[in-house]
Amino acid sequence: MAEHFLYLTTIGRTTGLERQVEIWFIERTGSFYIVAERREETGWVKNLTKQPNVAFSVGTRDARESVHARTAAIARVVDDEEVKALMDAKYGWSDGLVVELRSLRRPPA
Repeated sequence: MAEHFLYLTTIGRTTGLERQVEIWFIERTGSFYIVAERREETGWVKNLTKQPNVAFSVGTRDARESVHARTAAIARVVDDEEVKALMDAKYGWSDGLVVELRSLRRPPA
């Protein structure tokens, strides 16, 4: 079975161009969470700090462009020990800055 990744698209803080990274993630209570190993020094963290409106998709490396639609989201740094525990359980690693991605889509009525 192919491993799934989150593909985060931020807006470059100096260029204004889209930047995409592939990263491990967990999903919990309708939000997605990622962890920045280099904390505030991570480029994508610097980008979303300046512009928290981001987009993301979830998929495999082979199918990410053709199968998985991008979701508009707002990103914010959170201090969440439960997320770290879930990352540890899934990947055996959680040492970094936790970022929450909350979809801007409204849930169906």
